[in-house]
Amino acid sequence: MIAAPLSTHLAPINVQLAEYSELFMLISAFIYTLAFILFTVDTVRSSATIRRVEAELSAEQQRERAQRLVGASAPNDAVAPNDAAPPRASDEDLVDDDLAYVGTTRPFANVAVALTAVAAAAHGFAVVARGLAASRWPTANMFEFLTAAALVVSVVYLAGLIRRDLRFLGVFVLGLVVTMMAGATIGFPTPIGHVQPALQSPWIAIHVTLAVLAMAVFTLTFAMNLLQLLQSRRERVLDGAPKGRFERGLATNQFMRLVPSAFSLESWAYRLNAVGFVFWTLGPMITGAIWANESWGRYWGWDPKEVWTFVIWVVYAGYLHARATRGWTGNRAAWLSIIGFICIIINYTVVNMWFPGLHSYAGLPE
Repeated sequence: MIAAPLSTHLAPINVQLAEYSELFMLISAFIYTLAFILFTVDTVRSSATIRRVEAELSAEQQRERAQRLVGASAPNDAVAPNDAAPPRASDEDLVDDDLAYVGTTRPFANVAVALTAVAAAAHGFAVVARGLAASRWPTANMFEFLTAAALVVSVVYLAGLIRRDLRFLGVFVLGLVVTMMAGATIGFPTPIGHVQPALQSPWIAIHVTLAVLAMAVFTLTFAMNLLQLLQSRRERVLDGAPKGRFERGLATNQFMRLVPSAFSLESWAYRLNAVGFVFWTLGPMITGAIWANESWGRYWGWDPKEVWTFVIWVVYAGYLHARATRGWTGNRAAWLSIIGFICIIINYTVVNMWFPGLHSYAGLPE
């Protein structure tokens, strides 16, 4: 939403600080990319480690069986039929459904987490420096919105890692962060400058920041819901359901052994979606309406941006209601949550670029 300017006097742009902002933005993007690569290496390495451990366990059991067969002196000493099956390292040894840390050693993932923290620090400096250089809140165009959103996504992910083992989300979260950074610099390169008078309002800090927080939380739940759908299919195959080539691949995929159960992923996504829904309600919906009333003398005007903001609110409200009162759990809830995130992507890409309206400010998201 937009409001009238508070003042006609604008401070000059700090060119040197703006250059530092651009430099640290590039540095943070490079480090994010390194972290993404290390998370990918961790995924491959962890899969190989699981296969090696299972092979060692199988060989050890075969040796024990051979020793028992050699030393058997009576039929009662015969090996039970179920001893013939090679053991399989249990998923509980690798991941906790409460997302608590277990003893699994993952050095590449740990280094990737450290690099993510360094990148977030450099990224934070870049965002703050851009705001100080222009003497305004640095979320006034698509470039600034995407870079700020990428920063919040990484910070929320790092904050979650303090209490919960979310390393299994590293590839997905860092992939999205790198995509957002690339989209900002390649798709929406915007030189630093003053914003239009309509955006010179303190409401932009509250309104856009809450929208960014909501988007960051919804990004994490989107990754969780995608993994939930895959894990659900894998669990059905392991329970004896008919399987095709894709399902057989999931059943034997070692990375999915590092992912919590589908039920656990769905439960945590529901909790986080409730938090994101609060941010979305307070941000784009309530503060946006207040700002619109101050600017245009009405709380609601069916502007394309307002319509899609409401559509997103309805989808997530429907998801929370169906999940809490109608028993919509499992894959149905996951798909509804994913649809909500797709609506967010449409809102901040298609609507911003191709739907003219009061919020059309050459790619401005709000």
